[in-house]
Amino acid sequence: MELHAAGVHRNLQAGIAGSQTEGAELIVLSGGYEVDQDFGDTIIYTGYGGRDSETGQQTHDQPFTRWNRALAYSGQNGLPVRVIRGSGHDSAYSPATGYSYDGLYAVEDFWNDIGTSGYKIWRFRLTKIPEKVVTGQRVAEEPAEYSAAERQEVRVSRIVRDTAQSRKIKALHDYRCQMCGIRVECPAGPYAEAAHVRRLGTPHDGPDTADNILACVRIIMCFLITVPSPLRKIYL
Repeated sequence: MELHAAGVHRNLQAGIAGSQTEGAELIVLSGGYEVDQDFGDTIIYTGYGGRDSETGQQTHDQPFTRWNRALAYSGQNGLPVRVIRGSGHDSAYSPATGYSYDGLYAVEDFWNDIGTSGYKIWRFRLTKIPEKVVTGQRVAEEPAEYSAAERQEVRVSRIVRDTAQSRKIKALHDYRCQMCGIRVECPAGPYAEAAHVRRLGTPHDGPDTADNILACVRIIMCFLITVPSPLRKIYL
């Protein structure tokens, strides 16, 4: 309730905030689940649901919906999650009083497990994303007694892709491959890739526009399925 009043957390009780179609915004470690494990830079977090609202005891399996699915979506799509620790959580990394914001974490893995009460729970492994040095901070080493290696300045050019275009095309075709018609279902939702018909890199220099993008599962696999066998060798 304190975090909600401060405008930090949407929910009054649930420890996960977010959307199962857009990912999780944050998690709160507040001592709600006894099987949570906090190692500082690594957290094994227990998902939402399955508990009795009055006793706090686990009474049924946790469903893979809502906020549990939101955390899984963040993991599948590489979206960072904010972590807040509360004083009610039994951890050396929790504050003595109130709450502390402890940075951004990446959801590296998630799996189904059996909790201490015998019911199925969802577990998520989160690892801390290193913070960047900001203005006012300085990173330095002691003067070296050896000669430093020679350095040469180089310029790197990379293609900046319009990810919004790719997401739009995949959603337009309901995450179904335009070549073979396959729709791959993953735990956190459907999965597809966006492939450019004319490649963006040299020497093709194709455009990063909707009319040059195909929703596909695996472009090579689909190519071998759809192209007649006498032509495969010619094209490949």
